[in-house]
Amino acid sequence: MVLQQEVDDQTYRSNRVTTIFRVKFTTKPMGRIADLQRAVPSVRSIALDNAFYIEDGMWFESLTISVDGELDSAAIASISGVQLFDEQHVPTGPSDVSIRRYTILATEPYPFILGVVLRQKAIPNRIVLQDDQFEVVLTMREWEEIQSMAEEISKRFGMFNLGSVTEIDRRGEPLDSGRLSEVLVSKLTDDQLVVLETAYELGYFEVPREAAASDIADALGIADSTVSERLRVAQRNLFELIYGARSEDRMNDLE
Repeated sequence: MVLQQEVDDQTYRSNRVTTIFRVKFTTKPMGRIADLQRAVPSVRSIALDNAFYIEDGMWFESLTISVDGELDSAAIASISGVQLFDEQHVPTGPSDVSIRRYTILATEPYPFILGVVLRQKAIPNRIVLQDDQFEVVLTMREWEEIQSMAEEISKRFGMFNLGSVTEIDRRGEPLDSGRLSEVLVSKLTDDQLVVLETAYELGYFEVPREAAASDIADALGIADSTVSERLRVAQRNLFELIYGARSEDRMNDLE
């Protein structure tokens, strides 16, 4: 019995070590990113791609900002506690959406969403301000840490709405340069992105499939044919990023 108990304890500890959770939640926007949203009324989304802490509440932040129409950089430079360091335009093709990447030096009032997340021993995978709320995706290892994080976010930001907790095999990529998000936003429409994310979350791309196109349609309240069309177009656009656009010359070479 003692030996079996030791084996059970080792198995439990092993399972705890290898268990990884993807946590999705929303919370109230605060800090300079929220200030930026107020300064730019036409903003669609603000993604925090990366940030480095300097000292005394100062952070270097890399942001990808998507707006309807043109984005006036002067509005960003005028925000108190923000210094604009660099600006890059992201080509979007024939679109009414303007996308730019900014590097700013920001004095963040406490609490700063990234600082709170890191103190909770979480890997931030995605932090985006959209629809007047922070949408956050994290990777965490301990269920107790998820509970602690939820309490801390609720206490500091006044809101914590849990979207989902999913057990996964590998951690997601941490906040990066934002290059992939730029490309995805420029190549895919919002509807296509939503269909792709829903399909992924429901297990549509698993082998064997855990969900059908009809399940995605039901989840989004759209027709099956619409799901199929958006998935095909989104996947085609992603393949174009990898292989380049199809051309008659290339097709002839394959014949």
